[in-house]
Amino acid sequence: MAKSTITSKGQTTVPREVRDRLGVGPHDTLQWEVEGNTIRVTVAGRSFLRRRGAILIGPGSAVDDVRAAREQRGRLRA
Repeated sequence: MAKSTITSKGQTTVPREVRDRLGVGPHDTLQWEVEGNTIRVTVAGRSFLRRRGAILIGPGSAVDDVRAAREQRGRLRA
């Protein structure tokens, strides 16, 4: 069973085995529910950047597309 200690500021560290089991990391959001003397912690939201590369539409690179759009915008302003 994983354990953690609450600091004087009311903070705690989620043990590695719990983070691994939930698949959470920096910037993810946890939701805490209190039911009597029991606390249920669930994943409420995940960082948008963890989804990077999950959706690919057509050929090419998003980085190259952004660069091309910036170049085109620069030509339109001149």
